[in-house]
Amino acid sequence: MIGGGPAGLMAAETIARAGVAVTLFERMPSVGRKLLMAGRGGLNLTHSEPVAHFPARYGGAAHWMDALLEAFPPSALIEWCEGLGQATFIGSSGRVFPKAMKASPLLRAWLQRLEGMGVRFVTRAQWTGWDGTRLRFADGTTYAADAVVLALGGASWPRLGADGSWMGFLSDVEITPLRPANCGFVVEWSDIFRARHAGAPLKRVALSFEDSRVEGEVMITAKGIEGGAVYALAAVLRDSIAHDGSALLHIDLCPDVSLETLAGRLDVARGGASLSNFLRKRAALSPAAIGLVQEALHSGEAKPLAPLLKSLPLRAMAPFGLTRAISTAGGIALTELDEHLMLRRRPGVFAAGEMLDWEAPTGGYLLQGCMATGVAAGQGVLNWLRRDRDNQKPPKTENGWFVETGR
Repeated sequence: MIGGGPAGLMAAETIARAGVAVTLFERMPSVGRKLLMAGRGGLNLTHSEPVAHFPARYGGAAHWMDALLEAFPPSALIEWCEGLGQATFIGSSGRVFPKAMKASPLLRAWLQRLEGMGVRFVTRAQWTGWDGTRLRFADGTTYAADAVVLALGGASWPRLGADGSWMGFLSDVEITPLRPANCGFVVEWSDIFRARHAGAPLKRVALSFEDSRVEGEVMITAKGIEGGAVYALAAVLRDSIAHDGSALLHIDLCPDVSLETLAGRLDVARGGASLSNFLRKRAALSPAAIGLVQEALHSGEAKPLAPLLKSLPLRAMAPFGLTRAISTAGGIALTELDEHLMLRRRPGVFAAGEMLDWEAPTGGYLLQGCMATGVAAGQGVLNWLRRDRDNQKPPKTENGWFVETGR
């Protein structure tokens, strides 16, 4: 097992539960670092919506992901979590969280379970490809394995361990270029707006792009926008920018008020009130929202005030880079994998998690997808080993699963 993120750990558990010896290699000093980072926001495990709705959340990989989710649905992930002593609850948004609202208790219990199953952990072990048929590591050590699962992640948050360097060791495999997913976007703010409002949230707004509309929160940054509502549109915004050079989205600053009602509230004389005070009192806008209106007016936007508040234009110029993205799009092309997630060109080598070419929005779909691919890859390994046994092939290893050579 190469990689100690959620997909790798779940594949390790699936294999070890069948009584097969597993060694897991992780390049960082400890495993599960990105899981712990996700736990800072409450650890959104999955979503409570009907499982039939889940595949559509995975965009172009929906059909491919369907079978994996059928084998390991949200209910199975919740049961697994509670089996580790971590009770769950459904939030007001329909998202599922552990009651502890953090990842550390879950990870501790999970590692204890894996150690009890005999899983061996080797940290600070950086995989550097193959030496013939053996796995090669940066310290010169090589290993022979009956089967290998690669779960090396994408390239988002590289300081947590996944930096995409694995692409150089799979030159014979088709890989879709890695791109940021669930990311923020660059907006060319004026200096005044940036100085006044960077770091301010826009709560209870709605973002629209083409036929999609998402309600939620947007965070203004010095470079642009990010936040849950932005992440939900990130894939279509990113692809539109790649095609057209920029993407024009619209913000409804008053999503709970109809245009007619808002127009009535604003159809009064301002008197001596400044525009800022007028919008604060008549439309209940926050300072940051008022700043956006002023930005639009100063740029020459000619809409009447009420329609402007209901559909304020904002041009996204570029996605934030991979180092700030929550997740990664692109990876090993799904056509390179068989139904058990084994690489067609490398028999006995399986892949799982974010290094595969699928993406999903935040809301529990990311972790659900990683866990489902981990289970599928683990089951694939068991099928592979069973085939070897049934064919009565001689063992490839000595003293357990791996043969260590070198230092």
